[in-house]
Amino acid sequence: MRDILIVDGYNIVNAWPELIKLKNESFEHARDRLLGILANYQGLDGCLVVVVFDAHLVKGGTGARENYAGVEVIFTQEGETADSCIERLVTLLPEKMSVTVATSDWAQQRLVMGQGALRLSARELLEKIKESGSFTRSEKDKLRNPNITINDVIDKDIRSTLEKWRRGKK
Repeated sequence: MRDILIVDGYNIVNAWPELIKLKNESFEHARDRLLGILANYQGLDGCLVVVVFDAHLVKGGTGARENYAGVEVIFTQEGETADSCIERLVTLLPEKMSVTVATSDWAQQRLVMGQGALRLSARELLEKIKESGSFTRSEKDKLRNPNITINDVIDKDIRSTLEKWRRGKK
């Protein structure tokens, strides 16, 4: 049975420095970036990732479920917070599953731990992702400069080899 990582989406977006910068330009870009990072992590770690975003202040919001590169994304309905959705998910999952909730909300952490889930703070999740190799330096650079090219991120020896191949030299 796969481990499950449930992520409080906006809590993480508001905690990671790279995503804070990005959300100041566009919340949608910050959400997409987080989902991309988590999709890479899911592929490397093998866990199932579920990301919950608050939409409780959206008038008439009926909630939605989407799939982003294998990551399940839940937008809560009007009147439902991400915290309450996460609590419900933790209680609905089989007891045999290892469930981890990523949030820096201390009250939320205590609640899910009381229900048998593990917890990760936003900082701990970022470190875990860095350790897995799914959040590379070049990805961080892209956050700082969206106009970066492959030439800017590859090693000079690799760049030299590719240039030789391009020119037909060995």
